[in-house]
Amino acid sequence: MNQSVNRRDFLKTSSQAAGGLAAVAMFGHSRNTLAANDTVGVAIVGTRGRGKEHILGFHRQPGVKIVALCDVDDGVLHERASQYEKLSGHSPKCYRDMREVLDDKEVDAVSLATPNHWHALGGIWAMQAGKHAYIEKPCSHNIWEGQQLVQAARKYNRICQHGTQGRSSPAVREAIQKLGEGIIGKVYLARGLCYKWRPSIGKVNGAQPIPAGIDYDLWLGPAPQKPLLRQQLHYDWHWQWDYGNGDMGNQGVHEMDMARWGLGVGLPTRIQSMGGHYMFDDDQETPNTLSCTFEYPDEGKMLDFETRHWITNYEGGFGAGGSNNVGVLFYGSEGYMELEYFRYRTYLGQKREPGPKGSGEGDHFKNFIDAVRSGRRDVLTADIEEGHLSSALCHLGNIAYRSRRTIHFEPTTQKILGDEEASLLLTRQYRSPFEVRALV
Repeated sequence: MNQSVNRRDFLKTSSQAAGGLAAVAMFGHSRNTLAANDTVGVAIVGTRGRGKEHILGFHRQPGVKIVALCDVDDGVLHERASQYEKLSGHSPKCYRDMREVLDDKEVDAVSLATPNHWHALGGIWAMQAGKHAYIEKPCSHNIWEGQQLVQAARKYNRICQHGTQGRSSPAVREAIQKLGEGIIGKVYLARGLCYKWRPSIGKVNGAQPIPAGIDYDLWLGPAPQKPLLRQQLHYDWHWQWDYGNGDMGNQGVHEMDMARWGLGVGLPTRIQSMGGHYMFDDDQETPNTLSCTFEYPDEGKMLDFETRHWITNYEGGFGAGGSNNVGVLFYGSEGYMELEYFRYRTYLGQKREPGPKGSGEGDHFKNFIDAVRSGRRDVLTADIEEGHLSSALCHLGNIAYRSRRTIHFEPTTQKILGDEEASLLLTRQYRSPFEVRALV
């Protein structure tokens, strides 16, 4: 197989997904069932940042063998392979092209820690190949991709975990249970907070050279074929629309997921956003300051979400984490709750007396492996459908921001009502919100 990607293959594959996904798996097949004492073969795709945590997380699991690593960056790929060999005494196979991973019959599950624009397509390919999939957050670059990903998991009957690891935290699960039991009375409002230290990404003049050892065409994958238009290839893609979803879709999806879960809601009917890219004159396209409101009139509930950057975060108090204050505030008729990864506190009554609290992290990778072994989707704490709904909230907030108007949404069909221009942003866009076209 050629190492470089033919872009028409991506379009063809995505078109098949749009038509209900291919009826026959495109690649080789892995085992459909696993006995309790079988070794689970895992391949990790994307090994630079979060992928390093995937390596450590799966290495800790009994009966799991990391059989392959895959990355378009030769340098980081071989560095991670060497580190894992020293850690485990086992030398993993190294791949540059994810499609070769999917041909590997030793691979039972694929763990995707790639940039956002690869998440959905990589997950669909993995499940078409008969593999189970762990997909980092957000599970999609846009709402249409998330819909196709859920459809693939159901069609191919694969275990598909979303990387919102708070759902495996015993403290978070206890907090959500207590909200449902009425610990703070009737919950009517959740306020998600995503305050992270984010410096400027700098400003360039024209196309930048691709770092040595990187297959840039493979890195782009299904994204538009554009030159590198930022100082740093890695990580700063989060702040450009073709690849990322801003900080609401990066860190914020964790808090969005907890807020939606605690409210007990799915997708909203009306969305409003206001914000901008303040203070820095650089190549960031996504807002660094954003306030979104999601309305659920039938349930009598509302979700507010605020994303903010730089030095205005406070020391101490709720969500304290150095330069980061992230979490969710739940407001009820009888009190309020502070919830973060991985602890909660409640304050009850008019005097705001301290109530129940708890902490505990959990193991999201273990939960995935347990579900793979059992073959039962209900074992998952973060099934891909839940991941899609929370990711979709982030996408809707961004769509409202980019269109600069109120979005009216139909949750059942997952369509925007009465706004053809904004509807184009439900799928892949190319340039600006007013100059877009669908990828397929």
